[in-house]
Amino acid sequence: MTSYGLQMFSLRDITPTSLEEGLKIAAEAGYRFVEFAGFFGHPAELVASWLKKYNLKASGTHTTCDEIKPDNIMETIAYHKAIGCDNLIIPAYLNQDKEEALEELIKLVLYAQPILEENGIHLGYHNHSGEFLPTPFGKFIFDELHNRTNIEFEIDTFWAWNADRDPIALMEQLKAEGRIRVIHLKDGHHAVGGERAKGKSIGEGDAPCKAVREAALRLGIDMVVESEGLQPTGPEEVARCMTYLRTLD
Repeated sequence: MTSYGLQMFSLRDITPTSLEEGLKIAAEAGYRFVEFAGFFGHPAELVASWLKKYNLKASGTHTTCDEIKPDNIMETIAYHKAIGCDNLIIPAYLNQDKEEALEELIKLVLYAQPILEENGIHLGYHNHSGEFLPTPFGKFIFDELHNRTNIEFEIDTFWAWNADRDPIALMEQLKAEGRIRVIHLKDGHHAVGGERAKGKSIGEGDAPCKAVREAALRLGIDMVVESEGLQPTGPEEVARCMTYLRTLD
């Protein structure tokens, strides 16, 4: 039976007030590992105890750039070590219209990645669609990060597909380069005209989730489910995702 992780943002209607309840829900739905999207002030030792209680592994975190700057990086490393997590992922940064912000990001990656690696922690970057589209200053963020750093990539396959990039080709390229270990498996409807892309439960959208899943299994890439709709609640949606995925085993 295939193992899947869950990005805890999928349960954001639960986790801010009860992170433990969110972990319990993830485990009961059949997810075997989790990717954190914040710890809501809980000490690492408590989070570690909840992971043990529900037989979950912390496969990664989405951690902001501020947390890997010089003043905070050692505290961030200590927290990751305490919860047994060796994969720190920068979420897609939002200020993508200014070249100065991109340069700051690249400078931060070049500073933080060696320190994290010395402490047994991998550094990755999670994309939305914007990384594959030209910026106002004429560059592609994915290309700049790929060519100027050694950062790994957590390809969000839905957002790559929404930007008209082939997520499977990206997975194959990055696997050959040793720069990918995990993807977001996500479904939804492509942006059309002036309408925004819409997330859906896996199996209920138009994204090539089945083909992406097969490619991940072939390439040995871990899969983290992210489902953003909260329809009608986060727990019901993530359970629905797992129900569909089990039909593919």
